Parts: sequence; C-alpha cells; structure tokens
Amino acid sequence: MSEIARTYAYGTGRRKTAVARVRLYPGQGTVSINDREPRAHFGRADLEQAALRPLALTRTQQRFHVLVKVEGGGIAGQAGAVAHGVARALCAVEPELRATLKQAGLMRRDPREKERKKPGLKRARKAPQYTKR
Repeated sequence: MSEIARTYAYGTGRRKTAVARVRLYPGQGTVSINDREPRAHFGRADLEQAALRPLALTRTQQRFHVLVKVEGGGIAGQAGAVAHGVARALCAVEPELRATLKQAGLMRRDPREKERKKPGLKRARKAPQYTKR
C-alpha cells in the first residue's frame, strides 16, 4: 500500500456515553458511519445534518472521505459525538479552520451526562408524592 493511500487525519468525539472515532481521508466526499450511509445509520435527516455540520460549515464536503466508527449511547448522542470527532479531525488537517469550528461550538465536548439516581427518590430528582394525611 502506498504512503498516500494510508494518510489520514484522526479525531475522537464524545457526547454523553457515545464515542466516535473519525478518520478523514483525501477523497471525493463519501461518508461512512459504521460501514453504512449516514441516513441508514441515524434514520433521521436532522441527526445526519447535525453529525456532518462541521463539513458543511467549513465547505469541505467534497474534499474528504469520512470513515466513522461510533459506539455507545443513543442516536442523538452518537450524532453529537460524530460532529465533535469530525471537527477535531478537520482541525488536525487544516488548523486555520479551528476558529470557525470553535465559534460554532463544535470543538468543545458537551459535558452534560445523565445524573445518577439518589436513594429515596424515584429518579435523580423526582421525589415520591407528598401526602399530608
């Protein structure tokens, strides 16, 4: 295998419990998420657009072949993880895109996680109904 065929940029994206490992190859703009088309993986157009937002923002859809392996979480968390990973990989290829991606909020990992259930409560914060008598 030639040196050019093996060159790629790597980025790891995370959101909730989802982790996306993204590779950007120089190419014609095909996107593969877990060896499937983005629409087939997410099943919703809005999640597909959210996942590929960094490419649309930087107008680099036709310049890279994107290969993604994503696991954990639900489809919304996975879409966020893919967007984070693609943004990081784009910065590895072209550091001048960092300002654009950072301004759009794509370079920051979303720290929100599910809060744990507390003893005596039904969920993290929901308490049983109060009865006076």
